[in-house]
Amino acid sequence: MAGASDKARFFLEQSVPELQEFERKKIFTKVEIRSIAKKRSDFEHKINARGSHTSDYARYAEFEINLESLRRKRVKRLGIKTSGHAGQRRIFFVFDRATRKFHGDVGLWMQYVEFARKEKANKKLTQILTGVLRMHPTKPELWIYAAQYAMDEHADMTAARSYMQRGLRFCKTSRSLWLEFAKLEMIYISKIAARRKILGLDKPRTLKGEAEMDENMISLPELTAEDINPSLARDDSIDEVALQNLSATPAMNGAIPMAIFDTAMKQFQNDAGIGEQFFNLFAIFEGLPCLPKILQHVVDQMRTSTPSNASALACYFRQPIIGIEILSADFPSALGVSYERWKTSLKEASRIFEVAARAITWLLPLSKVEDVEPGVRTVLSVMLKQTMRRFSEAVEQDHRITEPEVFTLTKELNRAGYSAEAQDILRKAIAFRGFTNTQSLTAEQMAVDENG
Repeated sequence: MAGASDKARFFLEQSVPELQEFERKKIFTKVEIRSIAKKRSDFEHKINARGSHTSDYARYAEFEINLESLRRKRVKRLGIKTSGHAGQRRIFFVFDRATRKFHGDVGLWMQYVEFARKEKANKKLTQILTGVLRMHPTKPELWIYAAQYAMDEHADMTAARSYMQRGLRFCKTSRSLWLEFAKLEMIYISKIAARRKILGLDKPRTLKGEAEMDENMISLPELTAEDINPSLARDDSIDEVALQNLSATPAMNGAIPMAIFDTAMKQFQNDAGIGEQFFNLFAIFEGLPCLPKILQHVVDQMRTSTPSNASALACYFRQPIIGIEILSADFPSALGVSYERWKTSLKEASRIFEVAARAITWLLPLSKVEDVEPGVRTVLSVMLKQTMRRFSEAVEQDHRITEPEVFTLTKELNRAGYSAEAQDILRKAIAFRGFTNTQSLTAEQMAVDENG
C-alpha cells in the first residue's frame, strides 16, 4: 500500500503540465510557480497523512479557488488564450476527495455544491446533489435546497416536485419540508398566473368582429396569413377550449397545495399549529385567483378538527380581509365580517389569552396605516382596545398563561406606542402570576417612557 508521500507525489506530478503552461505563457513568474508548487506539496502531504481533518481539505480548496481567480484575472488582462478548465477540474478533484473521506460532513458537501453552482457546472452539480442526498437522506434542508435549485436555475418544476416527494419519504415528520413543498407549489402557480397576465390570457378573449367601432373609425379589410396561404386556416374554438382547460387544471385552481395541506394535517394528527403555519404561508401570495379557495379550505378543515383552538380561530377571523387592500372600497365590508368572527372567536376560545395575543399582533400593523376611512379606523381601534382588555383580564384569571407570552406581547405593544396598556398588563402579571423577569422589563419600559 502506497504511503502518504507517494500519494502526495503522484497527485503533484499530475499538476506539472499546468505549472509548465503558467511559465510558458508567462501567467506567473518562476518564483510564484515555485511558491504554488510548495503550497500544493504541503497541502497534499497534510491531507494524505493520517489524522487529516476537514479543515485541511477546506483550506486546500480555498487556496485553489483563490489561485484560479487570480489566474483568470491575469489571463484576461494579458489577453492570453488558455484551456481554462484545468483549475476548475483540480478544485473539483479536491472537493471530491474530501467528500469521499468525510462523507458525513454536510458543511463540506455544501461548500462543494456552492462552488459548482457558482461555476455554473450544472451537470457536475446534479451529480454532487445526488451524492449528498444519497449520504444524507434524512436532512430535510438538503431536499429543500435541491428542489429550489431545480426550480430557480432550470425552471424544472417536475424535478423540483420529485425532490420534495422523495424527501418526504425520508422526512415525514419535518414540518419545514411540508411547508416548503406547499410554498414551492404556490410559487409555481404565481409564476403561471403572472405569465398568463402578461400574455393577456387572464381575461376573456374578444372574438373577431366584436370590437366596438367608433363613428370616426374607418373599417379596413384585415389581411392575415390565411389569405396568403389557405392551408394555415384553422378553427379558433380549439384554442378557446384549450385556454379554458388550462384554467381548470390542478396547477391553477390550487388543488395541489390543498392536497399537500390535507396530507400534512393527517401526518401531524390535525395539529392546529402547523395548520396556522400553512395559513400564514398561503396568505403571502395575495392576488392569486385561487387564494380565497385555498384559505377557505384551510379554515374549514381547522374549524372542523379543532374548533376552539387559538390557531384555528385566528385563521378564522383573519381570513376575510386577506388579499384586500386596506384603502380599497371592499375593505370595510370585509372588516365587518372579520369583526363578527373576532367576537365569535373570543367566545369560543378555550384559551382566551392565546386568541387575544394573536388578534393584537394582527391588529397592530392595521391600526398604524394612514389615510384610512374614519369608520375603519374606529372599528380597528375598538377591536384593539377590547382585545387588550381581554388579554389583561386573562392575566388575572388564567393560570395557564406563561411569562414568555406576557413578555413578548407587552414588548410588542410598547414598541407600537401602547406603553400604558403594556405597563398595566405587566403590573397584573407581577401581582397575580408572580412573574419575575417582567419586573426588569417594566423598569426598562418606564425608563424609555420617561426619556421619550
